[in-house]
Amino acid sequence: MHQQTPQRVSDRVATQLRALVEEQQLQPGERLPAERTLAVQLGVSRTALREAIAQLSSQGLLVARVGGGTFVAEPAARARQAIEEPLAPYLPLFQGDPEYRFDVLEIRHALEGAAAWHAALRATAEDRARIARAFATMMDAHGKDDPAGEASADADFHLSIAEASHNLVLLQVMRGLFDLLQTNISQSRERLYTSPRTFSPLSEQHREMMDAVLAGDPQRARAAALSHLEFVHTTLRTLDENEARRARASRLPSATADP
Repeated sequence: MHQQTPQRVSDRVATQLRALVEEQQLQPGERLPAERTLAVQLGVSRTALREAIAQLSSQGLLVARVGGGTFVAEPAARARQAIEEPLAPYLPLFQGDPEYRFDVLEIRHALEGAAAWHAALRATAEDRARIARAFATMMDAHGKDDPAGEASADADFHLSIAEASHNLVLLQVMRGLFDLLQTNISQSRERLYTSPRTFSPLSEQHREMMDAVLAGDPQRARAAALSHLEFVHTTLRTLDENEARRARASRLPSATADP
């Protein structure tokens, strides 16, 4: 007969904290009592309390700010957590299999066309300034032998357009996919951005996306986003096919080999 595993102290404290939030009807953004007060109130050590807060923070219920206390998370933070958590176990799979780049590109195709359309219609002056800054940062990042920084700047540019859409669900889905987007862009950059032949059209495509959003032209903005992602998809496929062709050729017996 299997013995039941005892509940960890931090799990029990997390349950108590969750009940406390519900009982006191604490609203998003409201601060919980100080750590010392909570530990006494719940009759637990501060170490167990911190572990429980970290657990509930990872689940999207609480937000712990260093030196600033613990707060009930905003709905947007919870939504982001709900999106990110199911994807987390699959990140190694996405990162390890090049074919998954194309799955990510398909999702981006669906999301970013809509994001660009709505951004062109709804972007505020502040949004437009943010998009322009993100574009400038992305361009400045090129050629500095920092692929991670360059990929991050590229992702930030795309996310700045999603933010300007002012669609909370769309924005949270895009943010939830950020790790996949980062992986996808990093893999793409390895193949695309190191070549002047492809970097130039990609830069122009990004500029067209920005210009269309700033001009408030939704059809042009959506077309620019879709055209950009189609170019990335097609170019990566061509590069893959060329690599496979070269690999096959390298395995063929040499013409000068002895019979």
